[in-house]
Amino acid sequence: MAQVKQNPVTAESRSLNPITIEVIGSAFASIVEEMGETLVRSSYSTNIKERRDCSTALFDASGHTLCQAEHVPMHLGSFIGFVPLILKKHGLVGLRPGDVFIGNDAYEGGGTHLPDIVLAEPIFHGGRLTAWAINTAHHSDFVDRGHAHIYQEGLRMPPVRLYRAGDLQEDIQDLFLLNCQVPRERLSDLRAQMAANRLGVRRMIDLCDKYGADTVEAAGQELQDYAERRMRAGIRTIPDGIYTFSDRFDCEVFEALWDFSVRIIVRGDEMELRFDSPPQSRSPMNVVRTALLATVYYAVKSIVDPSMPPNAGLARPITVIAEEGSVLNCVHPAAVDGRLTSCQRVVDLIHGALAPVLPERVTAAGNGSCFDITFSGQRPDGSLWVYLETIGGGNGARFDKDGLDGVHVHMTNTSNLPVEALEVEYPITLLAYELIDSSGGAGEFRGGMGIRRVYRAEQACRVHYGGSRMRSQPWGLDGGLPGASGGFRFSDGVTPFLKGVGTVNAGDIIEVFTPGGGGYGDPTRRPPNVVQQDLREGSFTLADATVFQSKEV
Repeated sequence: MAQVKQNPVTAESRSLNPITIEVIGSAFASIVEEMGETLVRSSYSTNIKERRDCSTALFDASGHTLCQAEHVPMHLGSFIGFVPLILKKHGLVGLRPGDVFIGNDAYEGGGTHLPDIVLAEPIFHGGRLTAWAINTAHHSDFVDRGHAHIYQEGLRMPPVRLYRAGDLQEDIQDLFLLNCQVPRERLSDLRAQMAANRLGVRRMIDLCDKYGADTVEAAGQELQDYAERRMRAGIRTIPDGIYTFSDRFDCEVFEALWDFSVRIIVRGDEMELRFDSPPQSRSPMNVVRTALLATVYYAVKSIVDPSMPPNAGLARPITVIAEEGSVLNCVHPAAVDGRLTSCQRVVDLIHGALAPVLPERVTAAGNGSCFDITFSGQRPDGSLWVYLETIGGGNGARFDKDGLDGVHVHMTNTSNLPVEALEVEYPITLLAYELIDSSGGAGEFRGGMGIRRVYRAEQACRVHYGGSRMRSQPWGLDGGLPGASGGFRFSDGVTPFLKGVGTVNAGDIIEVFTPGGGGYGDPTRRPPNVVQQDLREGSFTLADATVFQSKEV
């Protein structure tokens, strides 16, 4: 057994050439991107190989983020609690080269919802724990379930060893696969995740061979300190004060409109964000704290300094407060499968609150949701199939540019599934795939357009659908009008299922239309030679929201 020691970062190793730090930082970024491509290209399921619903990262020996690939921002929430839980449960002495930990639980596993399976492998150099390779992938499984509480949503796994010193623990793997509806996909995707981490381990060992483990670890600490300085410098550009914003949240599982709000306090080079939301619900829309943190870090970084290194240092000047037991900081046993849709609204809150003082850094509201649809059924040979897709929409307009059309925004960053891949693998035909004209909010710069996808089921199957901004609209900025709402329509022109779950028959039609983005600026200022969209009545803009500013805290 290798001797496991933490690396003491010496004063000598901290005296690094800035060029060396930059080169090692670039190496971290290259490693996580290569890990991501390996995972995508090695995977089996359409959700990973086509839609790229996965993320990769490197962590230092203590469990702090060294670098996360630019994949899905929400997945940081599945990372930041995972390695600390391993260290708490197993300690340094219990780790060996070749150990691989698997987990997903939102309460005891460091995850944010159960389909995101995390694999983490410790990286040793010279017998010493130096770093961690970690990745997560959304496994399209655990479908057609209830969402009253976490126990209905799938198999819960704390961080446990899938490999022990390089040896597969087949009983753990068998237990996992027995609880999956499509075990062949799960096994192949797990192997792709293993390949990605093994590549990350190899690349980090090579980096330590070249520069020395002390130097690599010291550079990692310096890069975190640098990100902290960048974040503090960015926060200092925001006038001291209190900034608040409120927005409405709707979804398919309840009829009420929830009120979400944020109170942002800026003092010098620090920022505090206080969130208010209803008590946690017997629905999948609850958010665990790590998911809220990942959302806040993304939203603040995107405004303050998008180019800063994506590591743990950027979080140090940021304090996040939300009442325990609320939708935005739920506690056991709340269901969490739809947490991403709620987190999209958190980004809107932060951007809306800071828009009055940072108008050139924020966009109008994007589609503000994560429209998803899942089909599942049984083939003639008895095997089960599951098809999941999240569908993009319009992005909010910027102060000097139109919003992007038909894209995923903010906390999701996946791709739409190509028609060819969909129809080859599943008994579904896509009848239409198009942008929705006039769905982006009018303005001097218009919001991006939403997407319309029309499916025909070729056999009877179960359908689950969900999203937000179906009864509210993405707001505009500076006189820009809102984007259109989204929704779902079925063969008879209405939505027949309560709470987004039901059965369709062969030949039934399901139409999905996603929200557009809000416009930016008075529509009358748009140049006359540019086609403008119709102005809609009953519009909701940022001016209609609750905004308060104060120069004194």
